[in-house]
Amino acid sequence: MQDFHKRAMKKTNKFALYSLSLTLFFLFFFIPLRDSFPSYADIQHLIVLHTNDTHGHPTKFLYYPMPDVGGLPARATLVNSIREEHKNVLLLDAGDLNTGKAESNLFKAKPDIEGYNYIGYDAMVLGNHEFDNPPHILQRQRKWANFPFLSANVKTKDGQYLTRPYLIKKFKGFTVAIFGLTTTATKIIACAQNTKEVIFEDEIEVAKKLVPKLKKEADIIIALVHMGIQESMQKGSKKLASEVSGIHLIVDGHTHTNLDQPIIISHPKTNHKTILVQAWKWGLVLGRVDLWIKEKKIIDFAFQSIPINLKRIEKNKKGKKVFSPIGKPIPEDETLLSMLQPYITKTEALLSEKIGYAEKFFSSKDIRERGIPLGDLVADSMLWYMKSKGADFALQNGGGIRTSLPKGPIIKKTVYEILPFDNTVIVITLTGSQVKSMFDHMAAAHGGAFPQVSEGVSFTLNKQKRKCENILIQGKPLEKAKTYKIATNSYLAGGGDGYKIFLQALDLYDTSAFQRDVLIKYIQHLGGKIKPKETHRIRIIDDQK
Repeated sequence: MQDFHKRAMKKTNKFALYSLSLTLFFLFFFIPLRDSFPSYADIQHLIVLHTNDTHGHPTKFLYYPMPDVGGLPARATLVNSIREEHKNVLLLDAGDLNTGKAESNLFKAKPDIEGYNYIGYDAMVLGNHEFDNPPHILQRQRKWANFPFLSANVKTKDGQYLTRPYLIKKFKGFTVAIFGLTTTATKIIACAQNTKEVIFEDEIEVAKKLVPKLKKEADIIIALVHMGIQESMQKGSKKLASEVSGIHLIVDGHTHTNLDQPIIISHPKTNHKTILVQAWKWGLVLGRVDLWIKEKKIIDFAFQSIPINLKRIEKNKKGKKVFSPIGKPIPEDETLLSMLQPYITKTEALLSEKIGYAEKFFSSKDIRERGIPLGDLVADSMLWYMKSKGADFALQNGGGIRTSLPKGPIIKKTVYEILPFDNTVIVITLTGSQVKSMFDHMAAAHGGAFPQVSEGVSFTLNKQKRKCENILIQGKPLEKAKTYKIATNSYLAGGGDGYKIFLQALDLYDTSAFQRDVLIKYIQHLGGKIKPKETHRIRIIDDQK
């Protein structure tokens, strides 16, 4: 037994001596040389989460044919799970919070803003749809929000910023500047009455002046913009990145672009690289940009577009179509869901009345590119309503129709979501020459300005020539000396979407009837049952012909 203890003690002493040698080696050799090895302790990690163009979708909804997608309660769960794992997180929105589902529209986006407050957004830039409401509503929304609305290029007529231009966020080891820019197209596409006291300065020129200033205050510069990702480098956020050096990340909105990977743009003179991202629309995804920062400079990055309960259609073993989740299913935050429930309940009580039945699905796809049955339906409703005033035909802008009409029972709520804007139906009297100018504008129109027309008019849209040809009104060629009456909505009547010719009208009659209410009455007039049919009122000749 004594021999056993002696052997054990001998091994223990050898181990202690070995450990001491390693400690001395570490203290006197490794530590003095530690700066010559890569140090991960000096690398900071910043996560930028972002949304854009959520357009009044505070609760989960049907994104045909996918049920129960998106919604703020599920987004809250996702954001909170990321915050639990990471300490440096920014949450930003690139604008167009307003105008979508009835649960939001009826309450001027208050449920959306309360949800954003709960989730803990850091900032939102002004989008063009923030001007869908009168100025006092925008100011009320700013007071509701616990986060700043940003825009460095939107000012009042006396030169004051309408909202805060930028903010500075400090993290351990680095500082971030976030500045906002709003598309100058807002002056054209927003309601003229709501922007008449507002100046939209050139986005690029404002950024050129502001970014050098922000470089002195921050290490990382983020442009939170509502400008859009276009094909051309001479438009939107691509132009911003290529002409303004020093922006590290552009979080964009406006064009509803669904990216699989970020766009990287190098400044032609300085070779500074800018990361450009966007997160589709309606809160269907949450954008995530991971930035790794060393010595106050970005050394690496990654991008994800995280689906929020999106689904794909598959067939089960019995051959029946079923929905399977795309990505990991995200449960809803129960607290936020309870907060939003009163808005849901009030909306259902107000708009649950059944008004008809759609025998087939009316898609809103391509409404900004060609005439479609849903556009025909909306335009026909205005013509029907204004026949007594002698209307020859009706014109609707594609961008005013915001969602599809599902197959099945039609309730008032659905119509309010198809036509969420508070537009009234108006009849405008123009000369034939003015009508020709209107059609010339249609030929060059794109995006939300693309026309949807009623029965009583047909024409050929020649994209190559940028002209409307073979125009027939009530079956007869357009006569420049004659006068015509056009039923339209109050947005276009006010010169919206570039239809400035309406401001020169010989006469204007505002019915004060909301466009959505007219559509409801029209569906009821048709006997309740409706189905889409192709009318070919607009024939398009593409660029190759």
